[in-house]
Amino acid sequence: MTSLLFTLAAFLVALGVLITVHELGHFWVARRLGVRVLRFSIGFGRPLWKRVGRVDGTEYVIAAVPLGGYVKMLDEREAPVAEAELGRAFNRQRLGVRTAIVAAGPISNFVFAILAFWLVLVSGDTGMRPWVGGVAEGSPAALAGFAPGDELLQVGDEDTPTWEAAVYALLEGSLEGRPLAVRVRDAGGVERLRRLGGEALAKLGTDGDGDVLATLGLAPKRPKVPPVIGTVLPGEAAERGGLRAGDRILSVNGKAVQDWGSWVNIVQAHPDRRLQLRIERAGHPLDLALQVGSKQADDGSTVGRIGASADVPEGLFDSYRVEIRMDPVHALGAAVRQTWDLSLLMLRMLGKMATGQSSISNLSGPISIAQTAGKTARYGLASFLKFLALVSSSLGVLNLLPIPVLDGGHLLFYLIEAVKGAPLSEKAQMQGQRIGMALLLALMVLAFYVDLSRLLG
Repeated sequence: MTSLLFTLAAFLVALGVLITVHELGHFWVARRLGVRVLRFSIGFGRPLWKRVGRVDGTEYVIAAVPLGGYVKMLDEREAPVAEAELGRAFNRQRLGVRTAIVAAGPISNFVFAILAFWLVLVSGDTGMRPWVGGVAEGSPAALAGFAPGDELLQVGDEDTPTWEAAVYALLEGSLEGRPLAVRVRDAGGVERLRRLGGEALAKLGTDGDGDVLATLGLAPKRPKVPPVIGTVLPGEAAERGGLRAGDRILSVNGKAVQDWGSWVNIVQAHPDRRLQLRIERAGHPLDLALQVGSKQADDGSTVGRIGASADVPEGLFDSYRVEIRMDPVHALGAAVRQTWDLSLLMLRMLGKMATGQSSISNLSGPISIAQTAGKTARYGLASFLKFLALVSSSLGVLNLLPIPVLDGGHLLFYLIEAVKGAPLSEKAQMQGQRIGMALLLALMVLAFYVDLSRLLG
């Protein structure tokens, strides 16, 4: 329950921040260009909190349904406008002003993404060094010559100091549809060039499993944490079963335990079950019977829990971590490039999904986004900021799609108005709005369906 509440809280914080950023763009530009704003709302439906500005009379609202927001401006198409206020009505503004106000929302999302990436790079971003721990037999990576101990240095033209950078570069390279050169440093310290085939890369994103490295047959190299108990939480299953700090797990139900990861997998696979342990305490073997507890995972499944953590040797992870820190000027350039690359990657992925070249399982709905929000929030502020930047740039791209109802649809209408020299008729705009609403609703239903399918396996 605690895990679920934390995930929900992280999701609501993320939604609140991103919706506010988007609507603030519309609001700020409208105010600067002399358009009167009647309401600034985060969420839809019944207001939970409302305040009226003393100077401008704008209503500031937090509403019950937090899946969006809006800025309501003075507009003759929605209600009669007093003669003295006509100059401040949105519909009376020249084309350039209306375009700037509508475009300000998505632009704010991109600016926020750049700022978030910049903050992470300036304060220091820690990632995992892209070392290969294993290569699946017969996989595309094996056919390309990858071997355990390889460290990825460059994918295509992109430097890859971390696994995160490598995955993004592989995804981007997969969209080209041709072989991709990967420069590595092998276990002996020699730099070599591996070439992933275009056919193998084309499969990335077509099955929707989301695991780029597994699809290629690559497994990251991970440090082996010894199966030694570090801390035991009072009142939990580990304490009740007699485990103490310093105990080394030797075997479970007669099967040897090699590392902490194996021990965790065993515990999680046996919720509310009894395990027979052989441990080593102070150099002597000891047999214990442990009744495993249980908890609900983020995906809704029930997993085992004992309330104990590992005794991690000091410095074990140091050689696996990479810290990326930049001065403010270089960080700004890198943040802009990262936002641009992510936005372009998403746009191209949407194009492939629309043409059937990529699986719709790559869509993420509110459930997947909530789960990711919770996970990244647990990892720390830097991870959560990067998550917010990714979603913010995605919102910017989505809102610029030429679909009526979205900002991009309005901009499309304005483009037509600029070409023909007059606005589209009210009837044509209303028809477009209906089509856009239907498309948007279908996309939301599809994303929610994919989420449920993923959750239920």
